[in-house]
Amino acid sequence: MTDPLESAARIAREVAAPHAARVDAEGVFPAESMAAVREAGLFGLLSAEEVGGLGAGPLAAANVVERLARECGSTAMITCMHYSAATVIEKHGASKLRRDVAAGRHLSTLAFSEHGSRSHFWVPQGRATRKEGLVSLDAHKSWVTTARQADSFVWSSQPLEAEGASTIWLVPRKTDGLRDGGDFDGLGLRGNDSIPVVAEDARIPEENRLGPDGGGMDVMLGDVLPVFSLCISAVNIGLMEGALQKTVEHVSGTSYEHTGDALSALPTIRAYVARMRIAVDQARLLMEDTGRALEAGREDAVLRVLECKAAAGETATAVLDLAMRVCGGMAFRKEVGVERRFRDGRAGTVMAPTTDQLYDFIGRAVCGLPLF
Repeated sequence: MTDPLESAARIAREVAAPHAARVDAEGVFPAESMAAVREAGLFGLLSAEEVGGLGAGPLAAANVVERLARECGSTAMITCMHYSAATVIEKHGASKLRRDVAAGRHLSTLAFSEHGSRSHFWVPQGRATRKEGLVSLDAHKSWVTTARQADSFVWSSQPLEAEGASTIWLVPRKTDGLRDGGDFDGLGLRGNDSIPVVAEDARIPEENRLGPDGGGMDVMLGDVLPVFSLCISAVNIGLMEGALQKTVEHVSGTSYEHTGDALSALPTIRAYVARMRIAVDQARLLMEDTGRALEAGREDAVLRVLECKAAAGETATAVLDLAMRVCGGMAFRKEVGVERRFRDGRAGTVMAPTTDQLYDFIGRAVCGLPLF
C-alpha cells in the first residue's frame, strides 16, 4: 500500500500545483485535485480498517493536509474539513455511511458556524423540531466549506428536546429545504466553495442524529475540535512552507545587474529567510507534538489542541508578511507564488475558534478555570 504522505506529495506536485493559480484566479472548486485525493484512497484516511479505511490517526491527516497546502490552500482546506466531519461519521455514523467514506464515495464537511452566533459555533441558534415523523431543521449557516460539492453536512442545531447546548446531525446536501446563500468571492481560499447555507423546514430522519440529543458539545469539543485544530494548523504550516520555498527561489534566482549578486547575498535578506525557517519549524513541531499528545491520550492534549491552532495562525500571518517583504514589489506578481499564499493564510486566525477566543481558552486552561 502506498504511504498516504507519498500520495499527498504526488498529488500536490502533479495535480494541485498545475491547477492552483487557476483555482484561485477563477474562484473554482479544485475538482482535479479532489478527484486525485479521492482516487488515492485518502478520503478514508481516518476510517477504520474494518470498514475499508486506512485506520490512520489525526497526525497522519495533518501531514497529508500540510503537504497539499504547500501547493493549493483550497484543496487543503476542503480536505481538512472532510477529515473533521469524517471523524464524527466514523464514531457516530451508520455502517454503510462509514464504508462509503472509507471507499471514497462520500465527501463531507462541517456546518457549525451560524449567522446568529457568529464564531461561537458551540451555541447554535438553528432549531430542530419534529414534524410528521421527521426532524425539521431551520438555520442560517454563515459559512460551509464545500457547500455545493459535499455529499453531506455534519450539522449542528439546538437540541430536539434534551438538555444541552446542541445536537449534531448528518444532513445530505440534496435534502429538500436546503438552499445556498450566494456565491463566494473572497480574499483567499477562493476555491473552497465556502458559502452560506440556509435550512427552511429541511427534513431528515431522526436516525441521522450523530451522537445523543443534547450531546453536541461533547462531539464538537471531543471529536471535531482536536482534528480540526490539528488540520487547520497544517493548512497554515503548508502555506508557510510553500511561501518560504518560493521566497528562497526568488532571492536565489534574482540578481542585481550592476553587481551580479543575487538577493540572497544580502545579510538582511538571509536573516529574514532564517527567521521564516525557524518560525515554520517551531509551528510544525508544536503541531506534531499535538498529534502525538492526542494519539497517546496525554494529559496536556487539550491544551496542545488549543495552542497549535493559535500558534500556527499567528505564525502564518508573520511569516507570510515576511515573504511579501523579502520579495518586495515582485511579491505582488502572481507568478512569484507568494501573494496567493499570503491571502490564503489570513483565514486561519479568524476561523472559529478564532485566535482571540483561543487565547482566552488557553488562559482559562492554564489558570485552572473551566473553558465555558
